[in-house]
Amino acid sequence: MNRARLLCVGLLLLTACGRKVEAPPDHPRLTPNVTLRDVTFHSAALNRDMRYRAVFPAGIPAGRKLPCIYLLHGGGGTFRDWSNYFDVSPLAERGFVLIMPQGDYSYYTNSAARPQDRYEDYIVDDLIANVERQFPAAPGRPNRAIAGVSMGGFGALNLSLRHPDLFAFAGAISPAIDVPSRPFAIRRIGQWRDFRAIFGPWGGPSQRENDPLILARSADPAAAPYMFVSCGNQEGLLASNRQFADILEHRHFRYEFHIVEGGHNWIQFNRTVPSLCNSLTEHFHQ
Repeated sequence: MNRARLLCVGLLLLTACGRKVEAPPDHPRLTPNVTLRDVTFHSAALNRDMRYRAVFPAGIPAGRKLPCIYLLHGGGGTFRDWSNYFDVSPLAERGFVLIMPQGDYSYYTNSAARPQDRYEDYIVDDLIANVERQFPAAPGRPNRAIAGVSMGGFGALNLSLRHPDLFAFAGAISPAIDVPSRPFAIRRIGQWRDFRAIFGPWGGPSQRENDPLILARSADPAAAPYMFVSCGNQEGLLASNRQFADILEHRHFRYEFHIVEGGHNWIQFNRTVPSLCNSLTEHFHQ
């Protein structure tokens, strides 16, 4: 592996783990059969401009509407991640509009301590409405899926359980499911403060209302979307992902759970994306 490749992999690993590093150059993986557009729009929920990336089939006939997949990046990432680090063009070529929003370090929730950071409302109210105005994205639950990696995987599961009327499919690669209830550790005091700002006091209502492990115990399995969940066998997140899958199994959700080889890094994430894509084409918008 040459030096440039090593540097690139190092930057990706740091980004996947949530550490802030200077963003690498934008290098979307595209084929001639897809179109890319970056959009800046004003979010009423956040009271500021936000960006998202859209990738969709080239040459869509006038008046035709396509199902839409919202792809959420991980902690420390950006709206460019899914197009830069994953090969998403084949998914767009299959007839999907792909939307990749900027989520900052929010876990895609309405922050308990920062009233200006209403990221859940930004996604479910502002973003979806803007996408369906600007792009040939078909409206309605049967036409929407949501998926993410790490922090984005948490967001996909949490948002789909909190808003089962919006999404027919939810996919999560190595989701940080345990974040709302992660215990205090002095070596991670900065992370603890960030999580408490997002999810509120330990045991408080905001924490309970944004904990997928709690939501899955009370949600209606018949109304919930189909769920794809995966986790690496070398990840610290494996125990909480197993626990989540056990709840889904016990309560008869429609789901699949995969334990794959590898740790919490882009190498493992990339190996898992084809399985996610296959599940999307099989269980979403058949």
